[in-house]
Amino acid sequence: MATARRPRILFVEDEQAITDPFSKALERAGFEPVTARSGREGLALAERLEPDLVLLDLNLPDMDGRDVCRELRRQSNTPIVMLTARGTETDRIIGLELGADDYVVKPFSGAEVIARIRAVLRRVGREGGDGVGVVSVAGLEIDVDARRVLLDGDEVQLTRKQFDLLAALARRPGRVVSRADLMAEVWDENWFGSTKTLDVHVGLLRRKLGDDPAAPRLVHTVRGVGFRLATPEELDP
Repeated sequence: MATARRPRILFVEDEQAITDPFSKALERAGFEPVTARSGREGLALAERLEPDLVLLDLNLPDMDGRDVCRELRRQSNTPIVMLTARGTETDRIIGLELGADDYVVKPFSGAEVIARIRAVLRRVGREGGDGVGVVSVAGLEIDVDARRVLLDGDEVQLTRKQFDLLAALARRPGRVVSRADLMAEVWDENWFGSTKTLDVHVGLLRRKLGDDPAAPRLVHTVRGVGFRLATPEELDP
C-alpha cells in the first residue's frame, strides 16, 4: 500500500536553537521539514522543492524577510507563515499586503504554530469550483471558480486571503455576511488570532478595488454585524 506524502514545510530561519527542536516537532506532527538558514537558500529551495508551505523568519542574515516573501510570491502561490520578533500593526499589515497567509510573533508556542500551519493548509486544500460563476458589479468582475478579479477590464492582483474574502461576499451579493462566518470561511473555524485581521484585510481589499474607505461603493460595513458586497442594482445605471 502506498504511503501518503507528508506535507513539506520549508523553514527559513537562521537560529539553529529554533530550527532543530521545531523541525523535530514538525516531524512528530507528520510533516516533512526542510531548513534554510538564509534568504537566498530559502528561495533556491522553494524553487527546487516546491514546498507545501513556507515558514519564514523576517530577520535573516543576508536578506530582509519581506524581500524573501515578495520574491516567493512572485514565484508561486505557496502559503507563507511569517515569524517575527515584532508584532506591531504596521508589521502585520506589511506582511499581509506582501501576500503572507498568517503572522506569528516570537516567542511562539510550537503547538500553536503547527495548528496554524494545519489551518492554512486546510484552507489551501479546499479546491474545486463553487458553481457561482462570474459576479459583476459596477465594472468589477469576480470569477470565483477561476479565482480571477477584473476591475474595468484590468486584472486585480489579490492575495489568497483577499480573494477568499471577496469570494465569500460574492457568493451572497447584497446579503450581510457576519464577521464570525467570514472568519470561519476565510481563516478557519479554529482561528487563534484577533478578528482585527478581518478589518485589516477588508481595508487592503478596498484599496486594491479603488473603494473609498470613508464612503465605500463595493464592500460595505454593517456596523456590529459584518460586511456585504453591493448588488448591480445598487450601482449600475
